[in-house]
Formats: sequence, C-alpha cells, structure tokens
Amino acid sequence: MAKFSWRTAAVVAAVVPLVALSACSSQGGKPADSGGGAAAGQVASTDRIKIALITHAPPGDTFWDTVRKGAEEAAAKDNVELLYTSDAEAGRQAQLIQQAVDQKVDGIAVTLATPDALKDSLKKATEAGIPIVSLNAGESVSKQLGAFTHFGSNEKLAGEAVGERLAAENFKHPICVIQAQGHVGLEARCAGVKAKVPGTEILYVNGADMTSVESTATAKLQASKDADVIIGLGAPITLTLIKSVSTAGSSAKVASFDLNKELAQKIADGGVLFTVDQQPWLQGYGAIDAIWQNKRGGFTIGGGQSVLTGPAIIDKANATDVLKFAEQGIR
Repeated sequence: MAKFSWRTAAVVAAVVPLVALSACSSQGGKPADSGGGAAAGQVASTDRIKIALITHAPPGDTFWDTVRKGAEEAAAKDNVELLYTSDAEAGRQAQLIQQAVDQKVDGIAVTLATPDALKDSLKKATEAGIPIVSLNAGESVSKQLGAFTHFGSNEKLAGEAVGERLAAENFKHPICVIQAQGHVGLEARCAGVKAKVPGTEILYVNGADMTSVESTATAKLQASKDADVIIGLGAPITLTLIKSVSTAGSSAKVASFDLNKELAQKIADGGVLFTVDQQPWLQGYGAIDAIWQNKRGGFTIGGGQSVLTGPAIIDKANATDVLKFAEQGIR
C-alpha cells in the first residue's frame, strides 16, 4: 500500500465527489486481536496504551467489520491495546463510554449517531483528561462534544452528490430509505438527496429486521408507481431493497451508500447503479492513529477540522477495481 498522508486525504476527499464521485458485529468489549497488519512494518517503540473504540454498530452489519479492521491495523502498528465495543441502542452506547472512562483508558474513539444521548458520558471523559476522536457519524457536533478531530464523510455533501448524479440521469422520484429514524448521519444523507431532487420521498424502516425492511419497501414500491429509483443507506439494506424491487414488480433502479463485497459485485454486474463510499477502513485506522499521535507528541491531526474520508462514487466504471480491495476486507 502506498504511503498515506492525512493532509492529502482531507484535500482529495473534498474534491473526489466532483470528479469521481454504513452503522459490524460486536465482540462484547473483548480486546481486539492486534496481530493483523504488524508484518507491514515495525511496531511503535512507544509505551503501550489502551484505546476504546465504541460504535453504534448493529449486529451483523459488515460495514463495521471494515471500520474495525482499520482500527486493528493502526493498533498493531502503534502498540495499542484496542478495546472494541458496540451497541445500536443510544443509552447502552453511553454506558459503554462510561465504562471506558472508569477503566481509565488512554483515549476514546466514538461514533456520534445520537449525540444528545452521549454528551454527558463524553463530558465525563473530557473531565478525566481522556482525548476523544469521533468517527463516521456526528461531524457537526464533534468539537462541541469534546473531540479534537473527526474522521468521516460529510453526509450532507454525500447526499447532495447522490442527488446531483440522479438528477443528471433524469431521475425525478427517488425513495430514500432510512433504517434508523433519528440517526443524524442518515437523515442528512436523505436531506442532501432531496435538496437536489425535490421529488425525493423518505421511507423509514426497521434496519434491525431485514424481513421487515423487505416487506415495508415492497409495499411502498407497489403503492408508488412513479418511483424511479430506491436508495439504500447501507450495503445490507440495499441488497435487501433489490429483492423488494423484484417482488414488487417495480421498474425502479437501485442506488446506495456505503459498500461491501456483495454490493461491489452487484454494481459491477449492473444490478445497482452506484454507491457512495465513505471509506470506513480509513475511519477506523485514522481514529486510532490520531489518538496515538496525540498521546506521543500532542499532535492534533486535522488542525481542529474534520478529516474527510469521502464521499466517493463507485459505479460500473470502477467497481471491478474496488471489488479487489473489498475481497481483502479493506473496502
């Protein structure tokens, strides 16, 4: 892999939407195996530190496996003991943050899908002198909640990029499917689409139950004969929506956000128009590495600004190349 610069990432990711232009399985808080990636280079000679990575990942969402792989590789390089926990329920995620504070970890990397529910526990982390980095969700409130930087895609920008692409291809009646009502990132994605395609309709589904997702989307497509594209906000959701389109006998096309191996194959085969990738491996890697850099030298990656890891559109033109990396679990 080529040498990587976070400054370059921030600049490149900001312009990618114009030219080229997903919440993994929890392990109950057990320390992650930090063996992966060590062969790529020497382990840091700095003192071993403990960092907690706490996400809102629902069970079985492969997006979060990719985030975790990035975090594990950074931990292996940086001589970090990585403690990974996740819970899709906001109150329980807040409890996991409190547990990390009680454990006196050296840093916390956290997703901010439901910031109001997490603010009190994050305040305690700040008061305890624990550096915080946010990733994936909550860019707009990251600094307010005590994080010194954020790794992720600007979700409104990502949504607008999708809307611009759909408008350019003359789609007028998208259905944007939100699998977790109140999730700030998902709401921003659909708001961005709607800003560019005013005819966009929002459909809320229960992302924890794929059978329910399929039936709800099928019913909506059967009732909405003018729907010309349906948009999933995560790879597992999108793969389920493909079934709904078929069952409903709809002529709607399918577009997506985020990525996994199966979705990359669908795009390469022409079954999905495109997806907008936020490059989750980079989010996990960057969040852990940023905390280590902060502990070893007081460095603040991003200079107080977010480090953008997307959006980047993947369509049939580049899906085959991306698929090679997806098969390695890093896209």
